[in-house]
Amino acid sequence: MLLIPAIDLKDGRCVRLRQGRMDDETIFSDDPVDVAGRWVEAGARRLHLVDLNGAFAGKPVNGEVIQAIARAYPDLPIQVGGGIRDEATIQAYLDVGVEFVIIGTQAVKEPEFVGRACGAFPGHIIVGLDAKDGMVAIDGWATITEHRVTDLAKRFEQDGVSAIVYTDIGRDGMLSGPNVEATAALARAIDIPVVASGGITHIGDIRALCEVADSGIMGAITGRAIYEGTLDFAEGQRLADELA
Repeated sequence: MLLIPAIDLKDGRCVRLRQGRMDDETIFSDDPVDVAGRWVEAGARRLHLVDLNGAFAGKPVNGEVIQAIARAYPDLPIQVGGGIRDEATIQAYLDVGVEFVIIGTQAVKEPEFVGRACGAFPGHIIVGLDAKDGMVAIDGWATITEHRVTDLAKRFEQDGVSAIVYTDIGRDGMLSGPNVEATAALARAIDIPVVASGGITHIGDIRALCEVADSGIMGAITGRAIYEGTLDFAEGQRLADELA
């Protein structure tokens, strides 16, 4: 199982939000490329970049920073989310070396877009599903829809997405532990990989996810924990490798 460091970008800086609120941020660095290097040196085999401004603007805002990271580490798979609303944006990211693009709110609002994107860019599309109590949330988590996360995941699996990033929005940025049971249940319901996101706090959370990784959990995104030091990234990845 991969441990995937998150680099959340706001106004060109590396930050973390609590429960997706743009007005509740912690700034960790003014140099996201340097932050990326820190995780690469610690053994990261994939990076998770989020354009927070882009997610709210509906178009890329921190694209230059993302490009700089991709070009600094051309052999490292990078997945990017935030503000991806059309095929031109996907193409632009792939052109600068991004491996995967994550479609979130747009996937729920316009599911047909996912199918078109998978057809145009096979192997490069991931869907991010944020949920609370099993129901999908959109628009920066402001709106809880009537869609069950498992139903949408099955649809997007048929469209050809490479993976599902599943975030329990009640836990993201709160250092309260991941929702292992819900993540494993989603992974068992589909045949494509699931990436866990939200709530990872310490090494015990990695162990708990590894115990159910055979359900189809291929990775776990971690953010605040590795920035605040409650989880040592290198130690977490070593444990995941041992238990895989």
